[in-house]
Amino acid sequence: MAKRVYEVWKGRNKFFLGGRLIFGPDAKSLLATFSLIVVPVIIFCIFVGRHLRHEFSSYNAGYAVIVAAILYTIYVLVLLLLTSARDPGIVPRNAHPPEEEFTYETGGRQTPSLQFPRTKEVMVNGISVRVKYCDTCMLYRPPRCSHCSVCNNCVERFDHHCPWVGQCIGLRNYPFFFLFVSSSTLLCIYVFSMSAYYMKVLMNDNEGTGTVWGAMKESPASVVLMAYCFISLWFVGGLTGFHLYLISSNQTTYENFRYRSDNRYNVYNRGCINNFLEVFCTRIKPSRNKFRDLVQEVQQPPPAAARESATNDAGPEDRRVKVEDDLDIGGDLLKISQRHNFEGIESDIRSRGNDQ
Repeated sequence: MAKRVYEVWKGRNKFFLGGRLIFGPDAKSLLATFSLIVVPVIIFCIFVGRHLRHEFSSYNAGYAVIVAAILYTIYVLVLLLLTSARDPGIVPRNAHPPEEEFTYETGGRQTPSLQFPRTKEVMVNGISVRVKYCDTCMLYRPPRCSHCSVCNNCVERFDHHCPWVGQCIGLRNYPFFFLFVSSSTLLCIYVFSMSAYYMKVLMNDNEGTGTVWGAMKESPASVVLMAYCFISLWFVGGLTGFHLYLISSNQTTYENFRYRSDNRYNVYNRGCINNFLEVFCTRIKPSRNKFRDLVQEVQQPPPAAARESATNDAGPEDRRVKVEDDLDIGGDLLKISQRHNFEGIESDIRSRGNDQ
């Protein structure tokens, strides 16, 4: 029986619902992230929001405090799922190295040896950019693509691997990741503010003679929530500010940490406004991988040993002709490999993804 792509996937990803959801290998960390969001909100609704139901001028307006907390928490959890359960932009692997990139060198041997260029120059916004060859995926990585050692995949516009969402952050889930982090920041501010307001209400219940210590003893849950949100704000709030800077300058976390000291020109920077439009107003590309498709058999090229044996069995004249032909072909392929065409790489990767 033919298997589907996700069943023979060579990366370390975990699939659910028949390949419809794709997670990273550390997907269990989602349980911790889920608890860190939901548990404080439950405590807030029970020990704080419930007591604020009738503390506003409109008698039932206080119910909006609880409803807003619940609805906004659901929104944050949906963003978490959209970030962690989708293809982040995985570039499909090749079944074998791209043969059009081989070059031939004689080196004094009768049969020329195959040599493979490790880098290639492509044009991005009119500027030459060097891309590297990935030995694991057997392809030239597109610009801004990097191989994630955790998921064992090449990911387009690789930002980082986030253990809190259990997934790589790349081209196809970065907008959801930023919205998740920024929304978590706003949720922390909301819970902190309402808890502080409830403390003020408790102090005013004694005709303004109440003390902070008395309010803390009456509602220790408010104190815990305020402390928890204050600490969390340093993390998610700082992360939100950092990614605002990255988006405004069109950088990724990987690029910022790796090339910070190089002072190299950022060829992807299109101006602050256009950079934000690129992230939030550009349609997300469809996945290059059809995880639920049936696996198609890929015809493997003949082994090198068989080719060498066939060459050795040939006579002297045939061998000389073979070497000359190979050298001619090698020269043609070398010219092909020097084409600096980024769109060519894009279409080649897209076609190989559809074959899988």
